[in-house]
Amino acid sequence: MEWDWKTIGKLLPTATEQTLHMVGLATVFTVLIGLPLGVVLYMTSRGGLWANRYVNGILGFVVNIGRSLPFIILMIAIIPFTRLVVGTSLGPSAAVVPLSVGAIPFFARLVETSLREIDRGKIDAAIVMGSSYRQIITKVLVRESLPGIIAGLTTSVIALISYSAMAGTIGGGGLGFLAKSRGYDRFQTDVMIATVVVIIIIVQLVQIIGDVLARKLNHR
Repeated sequence: MEWDWKTIGKLLPTATEQTLHMVGLATVFTVLIGLPLGVVLYMTSRGGLWANRYVNGILGFVVNIGRSLPFIILMIAIIPFTRLVVGTSLGPSAAVVPLSVGAIPFFARLVETSLREIDRGKIDAAIVMGSSYRQIITKVLVRESLPGIIAGLTTSVIALISYSAMAGTIGGGGLGFLAKSRGYDRFQTDVMIATVVVIIIIVQLVQIIGDVLARKLNHR
């Protein structure tokens, strides 16, 4: 197999940049929405400070629907919503919408799980000292569960990288689009291998950074 380095050198950097653009923006929206959603799921659950089975049940139902849909189906199903938000259903910017919608419920559940691991005694102590709900959330819940939240975010980002490759196969751009349009459709195995190698490198870097941050933030 001869490697077409000219084609790879021309197309791979752009495709990598598009993938990082998609994953980066989707990660921001995932944290901004998924973190508060995970906190609310925990706070409204049985025994939580805002225990409300109706609110928790509705939110849990919506989150479970979002987690149960295969991403490729989700991406197609919300094309009208994507067009409403971005103005188009094609390209890296458009792919951010389904990527975020797919990752938010996944990350929210991971946040909820991390919060459940906190010693209830620490929460009770904060209540006795007269802490407000805001202080309990920021200084006890989020702070104590930060290593778990970082680990959950690392898992979510890696899932987003995988999702972005699927998004690329149906017009989202990035490494997935390059692998399909050049590697698969034109039988350029070298391009396919190059995109896989880049994706593996990105995933490994994300995992290493996530593991280091989780260890540094572990106060236990």
